[in-house]
Amino acid sequence: MDEDVITELSPEECWEMLRGEEFGRLAFRIVDEVHITPVNYAVDGETLLFRTAEGTKLLAVVMGSQVALEIDRYDEESARSVVVRGSARLLPEDEAHRSENVPLRPWVPTLKYNVVEITPQVVSGRAFSLARPWLHLRPHD
Repeated sequence: MDEDVITELSPEECWEMLRGEEFGRLAFRIVDEVHITPVNYAVDGETLLFRTAEGTKLLAVVMGSQVALEIDRYDEESARSVVVRGSARLLPEDEAHRSENVPLRPWVPTLKYNVVEITPQVVSGRAFSLARPWLHLRPHD
């Protein structure tokens, strides 16, 4: 890897970024189909929590599907991406209250009673310096 263009994020940098965001993309498998969907999440210790209604996400969790969650952040000069891979479980009622102790805020007003916990097995991230050469190809006025 060219160290001036792409660098690996440390585990601490990955967790800092995970704590600083609240929107990601959750990937999971149901039988022979791979799905990806946006979720609002929050960090709780070294796990991630999200709420979901009945549907494919909850079905994948109940079926024991491995999951991946990806977040990114970018501006004009740089981009960062973090990927969490691990297992997910539906929290029983006596643990679901954990979602009330973290900033888990829904973006849409739908009812989502099920709280899911993602326990990461792998957390990795990269930072990219963006050259974006096409910006320099604009004709001058």
